[in-house]
Parts: sequence; C-alpha cells; structure tokens
Amino acid sequence: MRVDKKVLDMSFAGILTAIIIAMAVVPFLGYIPLGFMNATIIHIPVIIGALLLGPKYGAYFGLVFGLTSLIKATLTPSVTSFVFSPFVTIGGYSGNMWSAVIAIVPRVMIGVAAYYVYFLVMKLMNGRKGSQTAALWAAGIAGSLTNTFLVMNGIYLFFGKSYAAAANKVVERLYDVILGVIVVQGIPEAIVAGILVAAIVKVLFKVKGEN
Repeated sequence: MRVDKKVLDMSFAGILTAIIIAMAVVPFLGYIPLGFMNATIIHIPVIIGALLLGPKYGAYFGLVFGLTSLIKATLTPSVTSFVFSPFVTIGGYSGNMWSAVIAIVPRVMIGVAAYYVYFLVMKLMNGRKGSQTAALWAAGIAGSLTNTFLVMNGIYLFFGKSYAAAANKVVERLYDVILGVIVVQGIPEAIVAGILVAAIVKVLFKVKGEN
C-alpha cells in the first residue's frame, strides 16, 4: 500500500522536531558553551528539513529552534542570555521584546535562506557534474551564516551597550567583537554545516527517490 506523501512529510517533520528539541535539551549536544556565548549545531536539522520538505517547513523548524533558544536562555541563563529572552535580568541588564526577535526571527530564516540558495546554485550550475553536492554545500553554509549574521547584528543593533558591558567588552570596539564572533565561531559552524548537510541530504534524497 502506497503511503501518502503528506503523511510521510508530516512524519519526517515530527522526527526532525524531536531531534531539534533533543539537541536543545541534552547538554553539549546542540549547544557548546563558549563562556559569554554558545556555539550551536541545531541549525543543521533545520536546514536538512527545509531542503527535504520546503521553505514553509524550514521556517517551522527554525521557529522550533528559536523557541528552544528562548526557553533555554530563560531557564539556564548565562551572562548574556538577556539578549535571547525577555524574561531574564543579569547584572542589571534586562531583556525585552527584541530579545524574542533575536531568538526567533534569525532561526526562522535559516531554512528559508538555505532552500532558495540550493535552488539558485542548482539553476546556475545547470546540471553540471557535482552541481547537487555544490548546491547542498552552499545551502548548508548559507543557512548557518544567516543565523550567525542576523543574531550577532541583532545583538549589536538592539543591545549594543548592555551586551558589551555584560561581556566585559569595550563599547567603542563592540562591532569588532561582533565581527570576531562571526569569523571565529560563525565560519567554522558554516563549514561543518555545509559538509554535514551535503552528506546527509544526498542520502535522504536517494531514499525519497529525488535526484
């Protein structure tokens, strides 16, 4: 008996949702503490889900990621968690509605960016050898950097002075710090995402019978 595609998609979406939540909850599985910030690999299942199920599902997976980020920042705060949760006050610095925006909006955009970058690269390469691998790799990198770039610039825009004070950084050099995080943390995350997304999604495409 043939299983309806919609049912399969919903089942796979449920599995990915569970994986995202597990990565957020289990210590060191999805978040790697770096002192004043956390490195993350939770964006990887978000990107995978978007490429397999489409941008709407990608936005949904990103929303789940964003909500777990907000909840984690609220329940287990670090010195700068106020930038991710409106319910946290650390050392006199409090979050607000922009905290929720930073926690959620960049994560919603991860899968959307990855999905469209994949199809853009596929179109530009026009079926040349290795086009799918290159497109998947580019999608992984784009999704990861979308998260890092939007989060860090959101922090700079809405919490610049308080973030600098909480992280013991000089306000006048704050954007240098932001760029440093993007380069030192964001680029390695993006490379890892590109490699893993390309490897995993190629296998899953074959399972689904897609080219």
